[in-house]
Amino acid sequence: MKSPAKTRSRPAAKKASRPPAVRRRKGRASFADNAYHELRARILDNRMLPGEQFTEVEIATLLKMSRTPVREAMLRLAGEGLVEMRPRHGMRIKSISVVDMREIYEVLMALESVAAGLAAAREDQGDYVERMRAAIRKMDEALEHDDRKAWAVADEQFHNLLVEAAGNARIKELVQTFVDQSHRVRMLTLPIRPLPVLSNRDHEAVVEAVAARDPERARALHHDHRRRSGQLLVDLLASHGLIRA
Repeated sequence: MKSPAKTRSRPAAKKASRPPAVRRRKGRASFADNAYHELRARILDNRMLPGEQFTEVEIATLLKMSRTPVREAMLRLAGEGLVEMRPRHGMRIKSISVVDMREIYEVLMALESVAAGLAAAREDQGDYVERMRAAIRKMDEALEHDDRKAWAVADEQFHNLLVEAAGNARIKELVQTFVDQSHRVRMLTLPIRPLPVLSNRDHEAVVEAVAARDPERARALHHDHRRRSGQLLVDLLASHGLIRA
């Protein structure tokens, strides 16, 4: 009687590993992302002021990174209009003039008013109306405590929700670019602007028009709101000499 044949055990399959070059690229991209987000936050919070200049070596030392991811982050910020690349001199934080701010708000006025109309025209508005109302309540509470920074956070949340409610990804992307460019100046004017109670009521009127599915009214109300708020900001900047003419 033949003895049963022995089964040969197959060697366990080796787990596929990424080539070293792929791992290096992934690591470099992560460092570049980290550098981008850190530099962007410092610029928007005015920890890096308009007109200041930094070399790649200075930024790399500050962030404790090599120069390659820092250079990639700087190029990305230049593409967003926040910095200006200077050959052999690194980057310069871009200044914003009164003309710049006027143009930025003209763009925001146009794009966000279209977004308000689109949001009002949507059949399925999801929970955006309630979330915008919640943001307005936060704005009111912030003003009750004279907390202008908290108001600014809630105000930004409201505008983000309004643009998201439009359901147009391209409008959202464009608006975010110009909001980022104006953020630094908005924060500079917070302490000197009148208490923005009227702005909260403007937002309420826009939300009610969106909830009523009245695109023309929503568009007109938000267009007027952005026009007046933009003019206020430009006037404050010019009268207080916070940025160049």
